[in-house]
Amino acid sequence: MSFEFFIGSRYLKTKQKQAFISLITILTIAGVMVGVMAMIIVIAVMSGFESDLKSRILGVESHIILMRHGSSFSDYRNVLEYVENVDGVRSVAPFVYTQVMLRSSSSVSGAVLRGIDPESPGCMIKNYNKASLRESLKTSSDEGTQTFVPGIILGRELADKLGVLKGDGIYVISPRGMISPVGHMPAMRRFKVTGFFESGMYEYDGTFAYIHLSNAQKILQMGDAVTGIEIRVTDIYQASKISDEISAGLGFPYWTKDWMQMNQNLFSALKLEKTVMFIILTLIVLVAAFNIASSLIMMVMEKKRDIGILKAMGATHRSIRKIFVLKGMVIGVVGTTLGVFWGFLLCFLLKKYKFVELPGDVYYISTLPVQLEAMDVFMIALAALVICYLATLYPAIQASKVEPVEAIRYG
Repeated sequence: MSFEFFIGSRYLKTKQKQAFISLITILTIAGVMVGVMAMIIVIAVMSGFESDLKSRILGVESHIILMRHGSSFSDYRNVLEYVENVDGVRSVAPFVYTQVMLRSSSSVSGAVLRGIDPESPGCMIKNYNKASLRESLKTSSDEGTQTFVPGIILGRELADKLGVLKGDGIYVISPRGMISPVGHMPAMRRFKVTGFFESGMYEYDGTFAYIHLSNAQKILQMGDAVTGIEIRVTDIYQASKISDEISAGLGFPYWTKDWMQMNQNLFSALKLEKTVMFIILTLIVLVAAFNIASSLIMMVMEKKRDIGILKAMGATHRSIRKIFVLKGMVIGVVGTTLGVFWGFLLCFLLKKYKFVELPGDVYYISTLPVQLEAMDVFMIALAALVICYLATLYPAIQASKVEPVEAIRYG
């Protein structure tokens, strides 16, 4: 053990008459601990929100969409074959996408209609496996009639707006129709509600409706064409790179967009909020750092005679600075360690017991989501230690400037 560390540790144990300085040291450690703990908990909750939101979005949207400038394309089978062979692509599926009106016996609502092929490997709807999806979208006979009606899957909120239950009939009204003697007549076809899906996000549950790809092509009079191709990749964070590779390989008039681009505003806002909260909560550690500086300044004033004796015995300016920097850093390290420990413990309790409940009519989740990330914890601990280190510099420099003769004589 170096003598600088030995003396610095001795200064942490003050005598009875210096109990006030010891109290400030304890409060300073508590301040650093509370600041680090608060940052870890808040950042973990925000990371949990972001992760939960990401999983809900990717449960409905594909990782990459491939479309054609100008119009739909009919040569999609060749494109499917090309995309399937791109490295990193897990599955592909064609789709038809359009806006329609849905009319039930009691209500009318706008909706986003997606035509999907349940036989495609990349086709999926949350909470539906291949067998149930195939069964829900098939054309079956309508009860009480001799007609065959195709199935449609509605978002739960959309079904509530239309006031329909499973087995009810609704009409899909498309803007594409035919010219009649009385003007343009929209295309309309009857469907049977065969299921519901819930993504947990009102934007999807209140607008999306799914039908079979062939039925969508018929009602939109598209022939064998599709609107685009949805692509799922093995690593969602490589989606941008794979998207660029596909776009460059196919060239104009095809274009691609990955899930980060489709939700850029949302995730940019979440990232900004996370950064701002980190900066705001750092102020708690900054206040504790001022306490470190003030306690060290009082310690320098109290130990001026000791500093003079040490310098008279041969201690260098660097050694004196090191004594007080080490003392301040011990406070910072202890406070940061305790803050990380309590932050981990509270995050674990929040995640396991979920004792903080959220109002279901305001948020799409009922409890706080918590996700600790190693990089976030590292950055928080590093920021706290850097702030504590900077707070020790001024008192340490002032201590090194003490003149030994005057300190011994007048200290």
